[in-house]
Amino acid sequence: MNSAPRPACALTIAGSDSGGGAGIQADLKTFAAHRVHGLSAIAALTAQHTRGVTAVHVPDVGFLRAQIDACFDDFAIAAVKLGMLANAAVIAAVADALAHYRPSHIVLDPVMVSTSGARLLEASALDALRTRLMPLATLVTPNLPEAELLLGQPIADVDAMHVAISRLHELGARSVLLKGGHLPGTGDVVDLFSHSDADADGTVRVIAHPRLQLEAHGTGCTLASAVAANLCLGRELADSCTAAADYVHAALVRGYRPGNSDILVLDHFGAAPHE
Repeated sequence: MNSAPRPACALTIAGSDSGGGAGIQADLKTFAAHRVHGLSAIAALTAQHTRGVTAVHVPDVGFLRAQIDACFDDFAIAAVKLGMLANAAVIAAVADALAHYRPSHIVLDPVMVSTSGARLLEASALDALRTRLMPLATLVTPNLPEAELLLGQPIADVDAMHVAISRLHELGARSVLLKGGHLPGTGDVVDLFSHSDADADGTVRVIAHPRLQLEAHGTGCTLASAVAANLCLGRELADSCTAAADYVHAALVRGYRPGNSDILVLDHFGAAPHE
């Protein structure tokens, strides 16, 4: 039997992107770029490209659970990343599985609307996401439109982002990485990270990068997956968030346009860490 040490493993439970720029495909590229072995359980199938989503199919939840069980049966999973979970039944199945297996780290990217504006989460599932998944998650990584839907309030500036983080903690989120890329302006893109743990000092970490004048696809999936990969490699949560944001920025700088639109796709391997 091969006695070589087994690599760190991360599982993504999310939707498949037929265009290769987001979803499961972006997650697995991110894991590979961090030298983490990637596993996947496909919770939704999308027909999409760089111009938008044209169709969505949600597989039977029994088959989804079979995929998750197969991964946990054979691999030592250090972190789980959650992406597109389209309805309440899917969310319940995933929550039941995670409550059973209790992985050390769960990174929840609450995917609700695609970059092109397509609704990817049924309205009836929003409460299930709040009540079943958020309390299980090590980290929740909403962008501003997603946080606005979770909270039912607008987030117009960085001050409002600080208020939103406090309210997300009140909803049960243990740690939050709130992404500020949707704020208007030409200054830095500001993301905020915060713990709610009893031993945290209450400090909000500000993660800033120069704003790039481009439209991109797959940044949210990639950020959450990069956090999960860094957790697999033994980094602390706050440092994993900073490293993940750095990785996304580097992948955007090196990004390319594989489709007929102007939408840019991240260069995962050009941005790969070289530690």
